[in-house]
Amino acid sequence: MVTSTEVSGEILCAGLPDDITASIEVRDDWVRRLPRATFGFEFVISDLQKWRPSQTVKVAFLGGSTDLHRDIADATREITDHCNLSLDFGFANGFYRTWSESDKDYVAEIRVSFDQRGYFSLVGADSVDAGAGPPDAKVGGRPYQRSLNLGNFHVKRPAAWEGVVRHEFLHALGFHHAHQNLRGPCETAFRWEDDPGYEPTLSLDGEYVTDSRGRHPGIYTYLAGAPNYWPKQKVDHNLRKLETPEVVVGPFDRYSIMLYRFDQNYYRDAASECTPLGDGRSLSDGDKRGLALMYPPTGPQAASISQLKTAVLGTIQASHRPASPGLETARAAPSDMELRIAAMLRMTAS
Repeated sequence: MVTSTEVSGEILCAGLPDDITASIEVRDDWVRRLPRATFGFEFVISDLQKWRPSQTVKVAFLGGSTDLHRDIADATREITDHCNLSLDFGFANGFYRTWSESDKDYVAEIRVSFDQRGYFSLVGADSVDAGAGPPDAKVGGRPYQRSLNLGNFHVKRPAAWEGVVRHEFLHALGFHHAHQNLRGPCETAFRWEDDPGYEPTLSLDGEYVTDSRGRHPGIYTYLAGAPNYWPKQKVDHNLRKLETPEVVVGPFDRYSIMLYRFDQNYYRDAASECTPLGDGRSLSDGDKRGLALMYPPTGPQAASISQLKTAVLGTIQASHRPASPGLETARAAPSDMELRIAAMLRMTAS
């Protein structure tokens, strides 16, 4: 995922570290190659990152004051008021749950920090994918790694801080960016390439800027400079439309809190249909409908999601179980990827 924020006139895109993104992509590619006839695997492709409806997802903090923790917890109530899922911040005896970089077990599924640059979050259950990123990274899916960051909130919050909190926690519940919606106009509305004849021009800070003839850099050039230094591949991963329509919930929504406000230079024209209409603080009606679809009320629909995940877990386990006590060597041990996916499913299926 990518979240954009303005820093000293620059647009800072705080995407997840490349090694984490790469490990998640390897997992998703592996799942897509599984036989389609296998019961439940098509479900995993689209819903692997979702939590179980009615699940209580624990949240913990690294750093920050009790007042900050309380404000963040309060801001997320607008999310949980509209879905069948609870966020448990572990409030007891006047304090909220905390986590440590020395943790060996999961204190919480969502582990919040404030000490990294920018705002970002792993998507849904990726926060408990122990194979997400290298083991010595600050961010990842292991118990001692950050899964959601609200950079510098413990020092100074942005003006629309509630919107930032809700945006990142929606990522943590499985939402992707609205500008990557296959049904939306952003793919053609964004100005990817430089203006014809643009002469690469850098500011003193290393940011690509308008040249001497008023021609603008495109998104690829702009993000290749300071403060992002992104190659084309990373721009495509974070800004281009998602090619898996299963992740899209509902039509394109210009009021969605998941549609970020980019600088005007990102768009082909000022009247772009990709620019947001919401206030950047509150969930739109479309966001609320999406939450209700992802985490429906207790009933047949909610029960079927848990049952399917349980069935997939059973399929993985059964494929490596000896047929009889005398055939212990007849089947190979589970692969690292199967163990990784099974661990995720155990935390979201029961």
